[in-house]
Amino acid sequence: MDNITEQRACIKFCFKIGKNATETFEMIKLAFVDVSLSRCVTFDWFKRFKEGRISIEDDHRSGRPLSSKTNDTVDLVRNKIRNDRRLTVREVANEVGISIGTCHSILSDELGMRRVSAKLVPKLLTKEQMEYRIEVCLELKNRVSNDPNFIKSIITGDETWVYGYDPETKVQSSQWKTANSPRPKKCRQVRSNIKAMLIVFFDFFGLVHYEFVLTDQTINQVFYKQVLERLREKVRRKRPEGWKSKSWFLHHDNAPAHSALSIHEFLASKNIPVVPHPPYSPDLAPCDFFFVSEIKKYPQRP
Repeated sequence: MDNITEQRACIKFCFKIGKNATETFEMIKLAFVDVSLSRCVTFDWFKRFKEGRISIEDDHRSGRPLSSKTNDTVDLVRNKIRNDRRLTVREVANEVGISIGTCHSILSDELGMRRVSAKLVPKLLTKEQMEYRIEVCLELKNRVSNDPNFIKSIITGDETWVYGYDPETKVQSSQWKTANSPRPKKCRQVRSNIKAMLIVFFDFFGLVHYEFVLTDQTINQVFYKQVLERLREKVRRKRPEGWKSKSWFLHHDNAPAHSALSIHEFLASKNIPVVPHPPYSPDLAPCDFFFVSEIKKYPQRP
C-alpha cells in the first residue's frame, strides 16, 4: 500500500469512528506531516466516504496513450508526404492531429527523412499551375497589345537584403565637412553592420517608394498592409495622374504575406487593381519540404 492509499484508509477509519472532516485533516497532518494530503483532497475523500463510497483505490480510467507515435500515425504521415511533398511540418502535424515535435520525430527517426537545400532540388510545376501560368502570360500580352501604356502604369515591388543605410544617415554624411570628425566615422561603422531588407516599389518612370526593414522585423500580412498604406500615400504624391484616374496597377509576387486574404481585402477596399503573378518557375520557387529517402524510393514523383 502506497502513502496516498494509506492516508485514504485513515480517512475512512476516522469517518467510521465518528470524526468530522476538520478533525480528520488534523489527524492526517499530525500523522504524515510533510507528505500528508492537502485539506482540499482530505475533505473530498471524506465526502466520498460519507456518501457511501467503499473503495479507497482510484476509479478506473481509460487514460490517454503514452505516445502518439503509433504505427497508424507513422503510416498516415508517410502518406501525407508522398501525396504532397510541399507540406510543411506544421501542416502535416495539424492534418494528422499530432504535435510538431512528434511529427519531427516521425519524419527523422521513423521514416529516415531529412530536409535538403531547396536550391539543389528544382520543383516542377503541376499541370494546373502550368495552365494558369500560360493564361496569365497571355492575358498580360493581350493587355500590352491593346494598351501600349499599360506597362507604364504598373508599380512593381521588389525585396532584397542589403547592408542598410537609412536616408537620414546619408543626408548627414553629406553635410559633414571634415573627415577627421569621430562622429561620422562611428556612425558609418554602426550603420554598416545593420543588415536589413530593402523593399522597393518602382514603375516605368522611376522610384515610387522604398523603406528598410531590419532583421528582427517579421514580414507578415499585418506589416505588409502598413507598407501598402505608405505606398498608397506615395503614389498619391508622386503619381497624381495615375492616382486621380485610378489607372495604376500593383505587381507583387506570391509570397504568403502578399497573397493573404486580409491583403486582398485591403486592396479591394482601396480600389487598387493587382497584376496577376504566375506560379513560380522551378528555379525560383524552393519547395517547402523535400525528402531524400522518398526521392530514392519514388523517383517518378516530382
